[in-house]
Amino acid sequence: MKNLLLFTDGSVHAQLKIGFGAYLLVTDAALPIEVLKSKVTTKRFDQTSSTKLEIQTLLWAINAIPPTNQPIIIYTDSQNIIGLPARRKRLEANNYRNAKNKLLRNTELYQAFYQLLDRLHFELVKVKGHLPTKEKDGTARLFSLVDTAARRALREALGT
Repeated sequence: MKNLLLFTDGSVHAQLKIGFGAYLLVTDAALPIEVLKSKVTTKRFDQTSSTKLEIQTLLWAINAIPPTNQPIIIYTDSQNIIGLPARRKRLEANNYRNAKNKLLRNTELYQAFYQLLDRLHFELVKVKGHLPTKEKDGTARLFSLVDTAARRALREALGT
């Protein structure tokens, strides 16, 4: 059974707290890059931060995938997302609270992430973002499609 490849990224304007997430679901990596580029989807998120936007985008993208039994491999440049599976035991043991007993900022998003992880058992792969073109392999080229789309959508929304 072929893997589904999901690429996600986001671009945020920290002062305005708006951002755009982008994802690309690849069922056939052999498709021409122009065809894949046309399949990138973007969405605006308000009252967000860079950390929050990355997980919001991932959750939105996963929930957009039609039900499937295919294994899903998710590519992201977000160290926060990559680290979530390893942080799960501690977060749950502390009821998503910090050392001062305050609820963590993105608790609901983390809980939604873990629910999806339990249900879909996806694999996370860290991608180096913003590489020079000559250093990009096939995966990095596909990732750059979502990176570029998110940044373009934000620039267009800001009129810059």
